Amino acid sequence: MNALTVNLNPVIELTDEQFFQLCQANPDLRFERNATGELIIMPPTGGETGNRNAGLTSQLWLWNEQDKLGIVFDSSTGFKLPNGADRSPDAAWVKLERWNALTQEQQTRFLPLCPDFIVELLSPSDSLKVTQEKMREYQDNGAKLGWLINRKSRQVEIYRIGQEVEVLEHPTTLSGEDILSGFVLNLESIW
Repeated sequence: MNALTVNLNPVIELTDEQFFQLCQANPDLRFERNATGELIIMPPTGGETGNRNAGLTSQLWLWNEQDKLGIVFDSSTGFKLPNGADRSPDAAWVKLERWNALTQEQQTRFLPLCPDFIVELLSPSDSLKVTQEKMREYQDNGAKLGWLINRKSRQVEIYRIGQEVEVLEHPTTLSGEDILSGFVLNLESIW
């Protein structure tokens, strides 16, 4: 099952509050919203993808627990990007200073910022082209580092701010570089 895109704009333009309430009223559905306001209904992942994503997020969370330089988020977290899109990457990390700059209310809702680091794990129902566009959107909105992990081809696309995309074939690890200093993702459990 692929994601469904619904254009509500001819009938209603959802405010940020209405979109938030729609998501809260339908906790079993995963919604995103693109920059033009179209509603994207994401299918749930299968067990294998969900397990791999949990492993990825846990590796990031365990690394972050050492120095607590930021906050780690899973795929259920919504981010309101500067371009107006509402997105939920599979894993994300935000520097602690940026998190602390948010009000208590902002911290409890969709976060009004683009993460410093994001990961998208391509699932069988995801379109590579659409996910690549989403990665460029994160990059254009300020993500300093992003990984698009394609389990099927065992490729990783690395997105860095102001740089061309780098493609790695069959890597065994990924470095958090200077964004996530000391973080190394072990891909053995992800493949």
